[in-house]
Amino acid sequence: MTTDTSTRTPEAAAVPPPGARETKRAPRGHRRLLTRRDRLVLGLMAGVPTVLHVTLVWITALASVALAFTTWDGIGFDSITWVGLQNFKELFTNNPQFWPAVQHNVIWFVVLILIPTPLGLFLAVQLDKRIRFSRVYQTAFFLPVVVSFAVIGFVWQLVYNPDTGLINSLFDANKPGHYIDWIGDPDLNLWAVLIAASWRHTGYMMILYLAGLKGVDPSLREASALDGANEWQTFRNVIFPTLRPTNTIVLVVTIIEALRAFDLVFVFNGGAHGTELLSILVTNNIIGESSRIGYGSAIAVVLLLISLGVIIPYLVGTFRKERRS
Repeated sequence: MTTDTSTRTPEAAAVPPPGARETKRAPRGHRRLLTRRDRLVLGLMAGVPTVLHVTLVWITALASVALAFTTWDGIGFDSITWVGLQNFKELFTNNPQFWPAVQHNVIWFVVLILIPTPLGLFLAVQLDKRIRFSRVYQTAFFLPVVVSFAVIGFVWQLVYNPDTGLINSLFDANKPGHYIDWIGDPDLNLWAVLIAASWRHTGYMMILYLAGLKGVDPSLREASALDGANEWQTFRNVIFPTLRPTNTIVLVVTIIEALRAFDLVFVFNGGAHGTELLSILVTNNIIGESSRIGYGSAIAVVLLLISLGVIIPYLVGTFRKERRS
C-alpha cells in the first residue's frame, strides 16, 4: 500500500484554488489622503481663529504690559516715552481714586460670595429634588445670566429712577423732599449696583451648583437615609463635602466676576460718586479726555496680576488632580 503525499510551496499555497472567489482586502494602515481643498478649508478653520485670538488677546495684552512703563497720549508712536516704574509709583501714592477702587472691588467680591452664592446653592438644592415645573424655574432664574450687563443696567435704572422707579413708588419716596437717589447718592449707589449684580449672579451660581449636584452618587443619599439622617444632616455631612470641586470653581468665577465688573457700573453712572472700580479707572485713563494710555495700562497690569494670582493656583491644582487620576 502506497500513499501519495505532496508538499506545497508557500507560493503555491498562496494561490487560490480554481473557481474560488477572490476578495480584495484593503491594506492595513491605509489612510485617505486629504485633498488640497480639504487642507485649505482646515487651514482657514484653524488659522483664522488662531490669528484673531493672538492678535486681539495676546498681542494687545503684551502691548499693554509694555505701555505700562511708558507715557503716551495716543497720538503717533513717536510720542511714546519710557518712564520705567513712574506710573506705578504715582498709582500707589498720588492717585486718590486707586485705593477706593480696590476697596470697592473687594466689597464687590464679598457681597457676591455671601449673598447670591448661598442663594444660588439653595435654589439648586430645591431644583435638584425634581419638583414640578423645575425646567420653568431654571429658565426663569438663569435668564438674567444670558442678558448682557448693559441691558441689566438699563432695566435697573428704571427700577431705581427717583421719580417713576418701582422702589421709590413702593416706599412713597418719589415726592419732592422725599427723594431717594439710589444712583447719585455715594452712600447708596454702590449697594444699589450690587443688588443688580447679585440678581444676575444668583442664576449663574444656581446652574454651577445644579451641575455639581447632578454628579453626586445617589447611593450616598440612600446610605445616609438608611443611617437615619434627616435632609439637612445628609446635605451637610454627605452632599456638601462632595461639592468641593464645584466650590473651587464657584470661588474662582466669583473672584473673576468681581475683578472684571464694568458694564453695569458704567451704565449706572459712569463709575463716579462712590462706584469707582479698577476697570473704570482703566477706561477713564485710556479713552477718557486725558488719554493717559501708559498710566491706564499700569492700572490694567495691576488688575492682570491680581487675576493671575487667582487663576494660576486653580490651574495648577486642576492639572495635579488630572495627573493623579
